[in-house]
Amino acid sequence: MDTPTTRHLQAAQQTQTIEDSDGRTLTIRRLTALDRLRLFKAAGPSLAQNHLWLGMATLACSTASIDDIPVPPPTNEAQIEALVSRLGDPGLAAIAHALRPQHQADQVTQAGN
Repeated sequence: MDTPTTRHLQAAQQTQTIEDSDGRTLTIRRLTALDRLRLFKAAGPSLAQNHLWLGMATLACSTASIDDIPVPPPTNEAQIEALVSRLGDPGLAAIAHALRPQHQADQVTQAGN
């Protein structure tokens, strides 16, 4: 039976595999509301209000695996920072590009033509 809840759960479990400029294979997924809530908890009250830090942390926490090795969701600030460090600029840039809303991706493509 196809219900709104079923569709929501299926969408939350969808992953995408991308490659960063270092040649690593990253499996990513969009964060759900619960994932974001857990990220705020892991970040703590101060960092959860720092939009730049939180943006980078959100990209990192979208990672499900690196080179087919599962990445568990971070549960504290140190784990978030370790994941950001592990991904580095190449990984974060690839994730940001892949998760960019479709209308922005279309605009970028059209601007180049």
